Amino acid sequence: MRSLAWIIRATKENDILLATNPKSGTTWLKALMFTLLNRKDCPITKDHPLVTTNPHDLVPFLEFDLYANNQVPDLASFASPRLFSIHLPFTSLPKSVHESACKLVYLCRDPKDVFVSFWHFANKLSPQNVEIISFEETFHKYCKGVSICGPFWDHILGYWNESLRNPEKILFLKYEDMKEQPRLHLRRLAEFMRCPFSAKEETEGVVDEILELCSFGNLRNLEVNKDGKVSTGAESSAFFRRGEVGDWKNYLTAEMGDQLDEIIEEKFSESGLSF
Repeated sequence: MRSLAWIIRATKENDILLATNPKSGTTWLKALMFTLLNRKDCPITKDHPLVTTNPHDLVPFLEFDLYANNQVPDLASFASPRLFSIHLPFTSLPKSVHESACKLVYLCRDPKDVFVSFWHFANKLSPQNVEIISFEETFHKYCKGVSICGPFWDHILGYWNESLRNPEKILFLKYEDMKEQPRLHLRRLAEFMRCPFSAKEETEGVVDEILELCSFGNLRNLEVNKDGKVSTGAESSAFFRRGEVGDWKNYLTAEMGDQLDEIIEEKFSESGLSF
């Protein structure tokens, strides 16, 4: 992690980092944040970058780009303000991120939906000669805190608690809230990113244009997201499964749902955060 820490030490004052646990709505929020930040230079037309490029290539993961390419990426080539993405826990961020004026946006999602989405995602990306871990075994490990980014409760609470201490630094968003009230939270996001909507944009319907461009259905149906691969080698289509709230009910038994609810209640009971 020393090399990754070196990269993030190059944080600029107006950088914006999107932090998520895997399969928490990262692709959707990357699309929204990229479009918000670049809407002056990239108006919503048939030639918009999202039409030709997967959101993960427009907003790269710092850690995955570094290790996938086996080299330090040229961060200086990114236009300012720069927009990056990470899956790192808050406790793994270097001091430079805490001390700079850069902004962090954290998106969380119901852990039950996260589990189901990640299981499908991991199996889709697994090589054909690798045996798939059963749904039940993966669930058991997830409940024990065995996950690619550590226990889901630690990941969420790390950013949640810091957002309470420093709301000017971290905007904490919930996937379910954004799906329920997308206009409200898109405006919040724009304000936090220092690019609020003007009165003219509001009148001209730019908010709804962005939401439509970045909607799950629209992104999934773009040719660029049906075929090909992103820069890390993953199939573009793997990032677009269902994107629905409550899809876990189609996969978890009642007992599994109750078990995860008990863990969520125990881990988050004193935090003020609920799902």
